[in-house]
Amino acid sequence: MMAGIEGLRREILRKIRAHGTPGGDPRAQKYLGSPYPVLGLSTPQLQGILSAFVRAHRGLDAKTVNALADSLWKGRVLEEKWAGISILSRYRKAWNGSTWKMADRWIDDAVGWGLCDALAMGPIADMVYADPARNREVMRWTRSKNFWRRRISAYAMRAFVRAGELEKPLVLLGRLLYDGEFWVQRAVGTWLRECWKKDDPRVRTFLLEHAAGLPRITITFATERAPKDFREELRNRARAAPPRRKTGHR
Repeated sequence: MMAGIEGLRREILRKIRAHGTPGGDPRAQKYLGSPYPVLGLSTPQLQGILSAFVRAHRGLDAKTVNALADSLWKGRVLEEKWAGISILSRYRKAWNGSTWKMADRWIDDAVGWGLCDALAMGPIADMVYADPARNREVMRWTRSKNFWRRRISAYAMRAFVRAGELEKPLVLLGRLLYDGEFWVQRAVGTWLRECWKKDDPRVRTFLLEHAAGLPRITITFATERAPKDFREELRNRARAAPPRRKTGHR
């Protein structure tokens, strides 16, 4: 089995490396905030490689998919980790309980927005939407010591928001509203903006009710679709209120 997994992994890696920039792409690495080297493949290049792989290897079972994805995730460069995420997403019919445990474990190595957002918006968001019990786990992530896990909890709401089911996302985002970390504040603003697209009166009310002490970056992103006068009203309310104790982890 392991020899088979290694062969599949090498098949993907050969193509990734063939399209990568010799010596890597430091500018892309800096932009993505990645501690891992970046080869500089474009999204169409990487997705093309993985689409071809799936066409050539249909019907992989859960054990094989999990082992292959995990072997890619343990790779040295960012594109290998992205490939592991994509393999999980493309073989979603093979998911089992071990898949969720593995994805949860990956979060501890998901550093930088380019990696953690791909993991959260991809397989994690779909697994959370498919099983309500997992939503309770994601709620606990909002109090993690790891601010990337807290950010991932917001992005894990993607499927609910896209479906227009805003109850769970607004509860979770409410737990993160006054987080002291920039990358969490930006994530909260981003997903409040996406909620606004689905139900702007509801999100308008939510923001006004929680305006006191809202971080500026959260307001900026959350109100991208809002009228200018509403954005200014929210900023004024946030400034006028006594500073809230910043939340984050226990």
